[in-house]
Amino acid sequence: MVSSGSCFLLLQKTSPLNKRKIINDPVYGFITIPSDLLFDLVEHPYFQRLRRIKQLGMAEYVYPGALHTRFHHALGAMHLMGQALRTLEQKGNLIWEMECEAAQTAILLHDIGHGPFSHVLESTLLPGIAHEQLSLLLMKKLNHQLNGRLDMAIQMFEGTYPRRFFHQLISSQLDMDRMDYLNRDCFYTGVAEGAIGADRLIKMLDIHQDQLVMEEKGLLSIENFLNARRLMYWQVYLHKTSLCAEAMLTQIVRRARELTEQGTELFATPDLACFLKNRYTLQDFTEQSECLLAFTRLDDNDVWASVKVWAQHPDPVLATLCEMLLNRRLFKIQLFAEPPTEEVLLPLRKQLAENGIPEALMSFFLVEGQTTNAAYVTEGDPIRVKMKHGQVLDVAEASDLPTIKALSKIVRKYYVSWAKNVSLRA
Repeated sequence: MVSSGSCFLLLQKTSPLNKRKIINDPVYGFITIPSDLLFDLVEHPYFQRLRRIKQLGMAEYVYPGALHTRFHHALGAMHLMGQALRTLEQKGNLIWEMECEAAQTAILLHDIGHGPFSHVLESTLLPGIAHEQLSLLLMKKLNHQLNGRLDMAIQMFEGTYPRRFFHQLISSQLDMDRMDYLNRDCFYTGVAEGAIGADRLIKMLDIHQDQLVMEEKGLLSIENFLNARRLMYWQVYLHKTSLCAEAMLTQIVRRARELTEQGTELFATPDLACFLKNRYTLQDFTEQSECLLAFTRLDDNDVWASVKVWAQHPDPVLATLCEMLLNRRLFKIQLFAEPPTEEVLLPLRKQLAENGIPEALMSFFLVEGQTTNAAYVTEGDPIRVKMKHGQVLDVAEASDLPTIKALSKIVRKYYVSWAKNVSLRA
C-alpha cells in the first residue's frame, strides 16, 4: 500500500515546465493554475478525490445536468479568488505575492474534507464531525508533507491571520465560495434565477480598516446576489424531491450500519466498511492514520457500488430502499410551517402498516425533518457597504429597499417524507 505521503513525493517529480496548466472551465472559460504549489495541490490524491464527489448530492434526481463535482467548484473558487485579489491590488491595497498564493491555496482546499455526496451523509457516516474540521485536518497533513508551506493559508482559513479580509474572502456572507457555487450550480441545473453577476460583485470589492467592503455602487448587485441565493436554496438545495432522495440515501446508510453493528455480513467497499463498522470522533482522525487514510479514499463510488449490491441483499428493508433509489421510485413529501402533528403522522403510519411495514421498521420509511433558509444573517460578520461619503454600513442599513430586511428573516419548514405503495421484498 502506498501512503499518502509517498504519493505526494511521486508528484514532486513533475517537471516545473509542466505546471503552468490552463483549464477550460464551462462557467468562466480558460482559467490558470498560477503557481507550482497550487499545481502540486491539485495533483495530490487528497484533492483528486474531489473529482468523485458530486457538488449537489442528490440534486441530479431533479436536475439531470447537476453532475458537476467539488473538484470543479474548488478550481472555480480559486479562479475567483485570483480575480478578487487583482481587483483589490488595482485599488491601491498592498497584497504580497505570498499572501495571494496563500489565499488561493486556502480557497482551493476549503472543501477537501467533504465526504460522499457532500452534505447529504455528513451527519450519518461521520456524526458530530463537520467537513470544515476535516478540511483543516487534511490541510495540516498536507502542510506537514510540504514542510510548512501552507502555514499562512491555514491561518487565513482559520481566521487567525492578522489581515482579517483574507478570511472574509474565504468564508463570509460574500465570499468566493458562495460566488462560485451559486454561479456553477445555476449553470449546471439550468435555474436561471440563480445568476448573480459575480464579475461585477468582484469589481466592487474594496478594503476599509482591514475589513472587506463593497462599494455603494454595487448595492443592487448585492441585493441580486442575496435574492438569487434565497431562490437557489428553495429551487435547488432544498427542493422537495432532493429532500426525498437524500432521506432515502440516509436511511439506506443508517440501515447498513445497523445491520453491520448487529453482525450481519454485508458487502461494502473496504473504505466504506471502515465507517459502517466504526463511529469515529475527530480525535480518532487525528490519532489513527488508518482512519484518515480510509477517508481520503472514500467517495460517491463507494456508496453507489454498495447500494447496487445491497439491492439484492436478503434484508428486506435494505434491499427495498436500495431498489427504490436506484430506479427513482422516491418517497413522497409534505411540507409544513409547523412540526407535523399526530393528525398528519397517524394516517401515514396506518398506510405503511397496511403495506406490511412493522412498527419496529417504520422509521426507515417515514422520515421527519426540517429545513431552514436564511439568505442573509445580520448577526456576526455582516456584508459591509462603503458609502460615497466614506461611512461603512451593514447592507441592510445601506439599502433603501425592504428586500434585504426580508431576506434576513430565517424561514423554517418542516417536512414528512414517506414511502407510498411500498411493499417489503421477501
